[in-house]
Amino acid sequence: MNIIIDDLQGHAIQALLQAHLTDMNTTAPAASVHALDLTELQHHSVTFWSIWDQHQLAGCGAIKYLTTTSAEIKSMRTSDNFRAQGVASQLLQHIITHAKTHGYQQLYLETGSMDFFAPSRALYTKHGFIECPPFADYQPDPHSTFMTLDLLA
Repeated sequence: MNIIIDDLQGHAIQALLQAHLTDMNTTAPAASVHALDLTELQHHSVTFWSIWDQHQLAGCGAIKYLTTTSAEIKSMRTSDNFRAQGVASQLLQHIITHAKTHGYQQLYLETGSMDFFAPSRALYTKHGFIECPPFADYQPDPHSTFMTLDLLA
């Protein structure tokens, strides 16, 4: 697998992100969907990666700068053909390493609280994330689970 910083210009990555947005919009009320669109993912405060198996897109993920010591994981998604093959774990470890290398002390994320998101919550828990209160501009939401990872621990 090869992880690269992605410029979001390719058809494959745009299709994967559209599938991600579609799933988010069908599993939660609009006010509870916090996925970033293509334009928001291209903001200078976001670093976006894709992971490839030769020429096949296996998944994607991003980190969004919050403060000088904290960042948020965004847009984690595994391509359907690569589910349950360790792609998300590999990409998440890459993002955690990047965050530590860049001096972040805390990583945060928001994911759904519904059954659809149980595999995501299990992935994050496996990598040391724990539930936390809403962070940044988030408000309490029964459709959201907020998680954090202390990078200094």
